[in-house]
Amino acid sequence: MKRFLTILTIMTATLAMAQNGKATTEKKTFSRETAVSTTIKADPAIIWKLLTNAADFPRWNSTVISIDGNDLEIQVKQNAICSFISKAPCVDVDLMCIDGRIAEGEKIKLKSTLDPKRTFKLKVKKMETNKLLEWGDGQGHRVYAITNNGDGTVLFSMNEKIGGFMFPMYAKHIPPFDKSFEQFAADLKKEAEMIQNFKK
Repeated sequence: MKRFLTILTIMTATLAMAQNGKATTEKKTFSRETAVSTTIKADPAIIWKLLTNAADFPRWNSTVISIDGNDLEIQVKQNAICSFISKAPCVDVDLMCIDGRIAEGEKIKLKSTLDPKRTFKLKVKKMETNKLLEWGDGQGHRVYAITNNGDGTVLFSMNEKIGGFMFPMYAKHIPPFDKSFEQFAADLKKEAEMIQNFKK
């Protein structure tokens, strides 16, 4: 509970700086923190499902090349489309397609457009259904928060802090996250609102 309150405090402070889909970055000697938030006209459960389905990420999120979970693996040929019993669609690209269950304590592999040649090996550290998802590695962590506004909208926020004692030595080699964060938030908003409107 204490950890959750700490995360919420950090998120609240950062949200004041990163509203309406515009990312902000705070740089310090041993760390860098980027945040973005946006209001989405959709049910929290829709957003949660999008954020926790690894196989579906590359379909709606233009900043993610792939996310591999620890579940069923199927090789997908170029321009093929596959689906699973879980109804998780896969994208028509040549990559390993994984049944996208992201679960607390599990490890995932993520490829991002920020650095397509690198695979980030991350651990899912915390999950609170329809509210909070956190994953990270030894160099940083990312928190996704979903706050129900009670008026048919939610405030989605994403915050990532990277750093450590050796951070000053490699900081210049890490690209800025701002545009990627803004695109992530915009993609999520577009997809979630489209699904919400389709349900009406």
